[in-house]
Amino acid sequence: MILLFLIASLSISAYDTPNDAGSSITLKFSSSLPFISGEVMRKNSDGEFERMASICSSDSSWMDNFTVDGVEYFYKIVLTTEEGIITSETVSAVSSPQWFHKGRTIMLVMVILVCGFILFFIREARGGKELYVRPIAGIEALDEAVGRATELGRPIMFITGIMDMDDLQTIAGITILRRVAKKAAEYEAQILVPTSRSLVMTAAQETVKEAYYDAGRPDIFNPDNIFYLTDDQFGFAAGCDGIMVREKPGAIFFMGSFYAESLILAETGHSTGAIQIAGTAMPSQLPFFVTACDYTLIGEEFFAASAYLSRDPLQLGSLKGQDWGKLIFFALIVVGTVLMTFGITVIRNILMVR
Repeated sequence: MILLFLIASLSISAYDTPNDAGSSITLKFSSSLPFISGEVMRKNSDGEFERMASICSSDSSWMDNFTVDGVEYFYKIVLTTEEGIITSETVSAVSSPQWFHKGRTIMLVMVILVCGFILFFIREARGGKELYVRPIAGIEALDEAVGRATELGRPIMFITGIMDMDDLQTIAGITILRRVAKKAAEYEAQILVPTSRSLVMTAAQETVKEAYYDAGRPDIFNPDNIFYLTDDQFGFAAGCDGIMVREKPGAIFFMGSFYAESLILAETGHSTGAIQIAGTAMPSQLPFFVTACDYTLIGEEFFAASAYLSRDPLQLGSLKGQDWGKLIFFALIVVGTVLMTFGITVIRNILMVR
């Protein structure tokens, strides 16, 4: 009778761990009697019980992260008490992955909503509707910079950063290069594009060549103006500085991924009197460009430049859809902050990941 009472005082349950990628089973257990030590035992359908972990009196759950999905596992707990050894009943469970984290349902809803905005605005743009995009000073000044260099009779210098073509910032820089090269072709201005990667050089040559064709001036395209310097970071910076000092460009563009060489390049360009426009998503380098350049595309503005310049419906729709998504998140933050000030936690509870 005492033994039955002791067993009844130990309860255990096992279930598939919710909101995970599988391979996990959770045990819940409780004991109304103090015990000296405890062990979790596990076996599969054709094996023997093996010790998996030790538990103490303060534990109430244990997670088995070493299961195979679809296989049934059996568990029991063995406790050592002052009265003797107590063994719980045997329970079983099967692990399996879930489609998504149910505690993040609100995020799924937001993703679907943002995707809906993007698809809607892409459709609107393709239908011929003019989508408003906030003017960005650095992009608006592109034509001004090229025009100034042309009036001064000086070349235009375009630097796409020091990373390869697998970097998104380099791709964004190449996109802006096309617009600058087309405008340079229309004004018959010389454009110089030093690169630090051979693949970037090839991509830049093709981009500039296509821009000259679009402008109807393939006859003045010179592939030698798009050239490779070196992969070395500061060797590339020194080479670009030398070109700035010798050629005295009227306009310099820094569009891409930059590191410690950013201030060296921007300061040298500033000393030549050139109008400088920079764009990067490197937070640590933005202060140097803001200080030494006339215009700076900061992070998001830099990536939005391709949509702004090309007016491509796909890019414009994506940009507008993302902006509306940001507006919703911003509104939730503001409303949530105000409500939390008055002790109302409804927004926080909705957005909380469980």
